[in-house]
Amino acid sequence: MNTYTQEEINGLIVRKFSQDIDPTELLWHRDLKNREIKLLEGSGWKIQIDNELPVEIDSFFIPKKVWHRLIKGEKDLVIQIKEWD
Repeated sequence: MNTYTQEEINGLIVRKFSQDIDPTELLWHRDLKNREIKLLEGSGWKIQIDNELPVEIDSFFIPKKVWHRLIKGEKDLVIQIKEWD
């Protein structure tokens, strides 16, 4: 079961995380593709890359196979994701 909902629009993923999510559900993970993340809605949400301090999400590059996690903020989070190998 996913902790988010998503849809694909013009080859991009639009993903939504609810403000009601339990922060323990935002697990460390790795993705198999490079990702460019762009904030569409939300505030106070952060992303943390392994061995780095968390930073607020605005526009962010996540290299494939790098451990990372989201840290809950206020309001629902909506991000746009562009993926490539």
